[in-house]
Amino acid sequence: MLILHQVFTMQFIKKIIPYVANRYFIVSFGFVVWMLFFDQRDFFQQRERAAELKKVEDAKKYYQKEIESTQKQLDNIQNNKAAIEKYARERYLLRREGEELYLFEDTLHTSNK
Repeated sequence: MLILHQVFTMQFIKKIIPYVANRYFIVSFGFVVWMLFFDQRDFFQQRERAAELKKVEDAKKYYQKEIESTQKQLDNIQNNKAAIEKYARERYLLRREGEELYLFEDTLHTSNK
């Protein structure tokens, strides 16, 4: 069995040698190796940059949504007096004269920690 394997391997090598020894194959193989590992913009750097670009694009979408949301809040506050009062009460805990303000602590989230 071992001899049969060796014979097959030798026949295979004899068939491949003319293709591998071909100068076009050698140059093409060298070019591919150079482009994959040694070039300034090698394959692995391109993959890293593509991943970084995706992260930046996702962050851009997130911030664009936040800008739109903030712009809607600003438009609402500028055009609606009730919205101004609501925003001031919720954000800055402001109150009217004579009102009492009660703050409730959310114990459900603090007890899980």
